Amino acid sequence: KVTCFFCTGELLLCEASTVYKYIQEDGSNRGTYGKLVCTNFKIAFLDDSASDDNEPQFKNKIVGENDITLQCVDQIYGVYDEKKKLLTGQLRKYPEKLIIYCKDLRVFNFCLRFTKEEEVKRIVSGILHHSQTPKLLKRLFLFSYASAAPKNTDGRNQTVMFDTLEDWRDELERTKGNVKYKVVTTNEGYRVSEKLPLYFVVPICVSEESILKYEGRGIPIWCWSCHNGAALLKMSAFPKEQDDIASQTQKAFLDGIYKTISKPPYELLKMDDLSSSLPSLQDIQTAYTKFKQLFLIDNSTDFWATDVKWFSLLESTNWLEIIRRVLKKAIEVAECLERQQTNVLLIEESATDLCCVISSLVQVMMDSYSRTKSGFQSLIQKEWVIGGHGFLDRCNHLHKSDKEEAPVFLLLLNCVWQLVQQYPPAFEFTETYLTVLSDSLYVPIFSTFFFNSQHQKDTSSGESLKTQSGPFRFLTVWDWSVQFDPKAQAFLNNPFYAEKPKPDKSQRKTARFKHQRQLSLPLTQAKTSMKRGFFREETDHLIKNILGKRIGKFINSSDELPNSFREFYDSWHSKPVDYHGLLLPRIDGPEIKVWAQRYLRWIPEAQLHGGGTIATTAKILDLMEEVQSLQEKMDEQHSQAVSGDVHSVPMLRNSARLSSLFPFALLQRQSIKPALPTSTWKDLEDEDDLVKRDDEFVDLSSDMS
Repeated sequence: KVTCFFCTGELLLCEASTVYKYIQEDGSNRGTYGKLVCTNFKIAFLDDSASDDNEPQFKNKIVGENDITLQCVDQIYGVYDEKKKLLTGQLRKYPEKLIIYCKDLRVFNFCLRFTKEEEVKRIVSGILHHSQTPKLLKRLFLFSYASAAPKNTDGRNQTVMFDTLEDWRDELERTKGNVKYKVVTTNEGYRVSEKLPLYFVVPICVSEESILKYEGRGIPIWCWSCHNGAALLKMSAFPKEQDDIASQTQKAFLDGIYKTISKPPYELLKMDDLSSSLPSLQDIQTAYTKFKQLFLIDNSTDFWATDVKWFSLLESTNWLEIIRRVLKKAIEVAECLERQQTNVLLIEESATDLCCVISSLVQVMMDSYSRTKSGFQSLIQKEWVIGGHGFLDRCNHLHKSDKEEAPVFLLLLNCVWQLVQQYPPAFEFTETYLTVLSDSLYVPIFSTFFFNSQHQKDTSSGESLKTQSGPFRFLTVWDWSVQFDPKAQAFLNNPFYAEKPKPDKSQRKTARFKHQRQLSLPLTQAKTSMKRGFFREETDHLIKNILGKRIGKFINSSDELPNSFREFYDSWHSKPVDYHGLLLPRIDGPEIKVWAQRYLRWIPEAQLHGGGTIATTAKILDLMEEVQSLQEKMDEQHSQAVSGDVHSVPMLRNSARLSSLFPFALLQRQSIKPALPTSTWKDLEDEDDLVKRDDEFVDLSSDMS
């Protein structure tokens, strides 16, 4: 008996019985029969032979192993007479096989040969229409779910949402930025701009009139303040194509702004136009499109065919090089803030894409609070969600424009992963947390990653309220209990996190706070002498840049490493690591790696059974469990309460059965590498049809009679 769990507000749209799902591990075309259904939330395969014994190790309560949310569908192919064809629009002929490629890199193969013709037409047309056709925002399942569940809980889990004035004031106070910067309420009611949040922070002497004049463009907006007082700021540039009168007016406006700011306590500022110093969004999208093709594997034969030329294929995508360039840019900004004690202004057309990436990375590298789980979530809220990153367009959730699509947020997670795998004790969260967060981009139950701006969310919520019997609140992705039970959530927390020691109260008055690993290079003649004025000599260059007249890059291209950068980089790496101080990623050559857990987890051939970092972790956790057990016995003898939660760490039984891709990989899968290289197979194909016979589809009709 097959049952399907439906979410609140989920409606069954079409279904097909007697669908055969292939398990494309070894080319044998083994699989299982079941029902294929399409709802307004997901595509799901209901396995006739499913049993509780086959439960995945890491279970999601919202999306099952055989579920694909409509937003997670990437491309759909049909197989006609053994030939694969991309399916789009209306179909004249319906395929005998359906292949669905997902954005989380899963690949589903469904055989429709034994399904009734009418059911095939309904299910294929339904899946194509509901997952690929452009739709209105209000048609997203997000609204159906929220409308049907008016009493949603608000699980903020200590995450600062930055949707109130108090949140911004607290952040200014936390970073000691309130001396030079202030929170403004100028955009309440979105009277300045629909792209800006209701509240944001600007230099203390910027007037409300200045912000109103050009709808927030050309205004330095505060992101974060360093312990030495230097600040990271961002700015949206004016449109590049304008007439002379508009350009002159804007130049005069900028002159006025900077003359107003050109006084203490502001000193030096260095600017960086990210649109000229980093790859374009189109380059990023092109590189990722090539990169993900390496992991969308149909079968074992395809995997081993690419294995021979893996590194050349990987290099040709340029994805890892883009990650390296982004990390290098973040190090350059950190050098300005930490070593040169200079304010840094990031410039971008809308300041909501690469500005979000660099500002977030700098804070993760320089602020240990951003390396805690709640701190990192608060950072994403501040820089991305409230900061106005266009998740709806960049993830192409509505399938309206491929030109706007770009994996900008995924690029950040890839960069943060590099730091997590290089410095594990510095992070309270794990790589599994980052993987799950990347998956959550495509789960339309949470509003976090489904709007382009705070205004769009507020407007959509307000309009929906008018049609509902009672108020509702969109769910936030930070309430992990919606997706995972406590046992599964344990895998999101790093048991080896080196918690920050609490300061000794007796030394608090005498010892002034300073990062243990603050870079203390001598301030040689390379350091610019301190000048008053927020911009001074930089002003004219900045104005030209903002008005679209390209000038020389402020920082050298990624292929060149200036002496100051190399000195900063090498000096830091020559010292012991302080996990609560400044962290600089290693970026030379092979130091930048593929995020194996996310990209290889669905490929059985890539698993190391009983190996990988998880095997080491399992052994350590076993020791921790033994120590905890001994501690309990000691406490019982002394009749003392057990301190801490002994169940907070996941205990991994039968560690020999673990895979390097745990907890996502299914333990029962096996993979056998061919005895002969794949290239030899292909040579043999011309002489002998043995391989062809082995790869033919198994005729399943005899099994049904």
